Amino acid sequence: MPIAEKTVRQSVSLPARVARRVKSLAQSRNMSANRVIVGLVESALDAREREKTRFIELADRLARSRDPEEQKRLKDELARMTFGE
Repeated sequence: MPIAEKTVRQSVSLPARVARRVKSLAQSRNMSANRVIVGLVESALDAREREKTRFIELADRLARSRDPEEQKRLKDELARMTFGE
């Protein structure tokens, strides 16, 4: 039997537009809005961790690179990740 993870009650205010989307998604998946929100938050946290890992990998490659072309490409990619440009 799996061990249940302890839950913490957390109150969150959502903009009306977001709340409508969550409710619609919950209804279409036959889930509670709470479960949808938990899934979305978990997905966002996982995505953030992957983004951080990707950034560190690129920074490591930049530090090891001796090719000026690759260095420029890596710098540009890191700048896009950081500044969204």
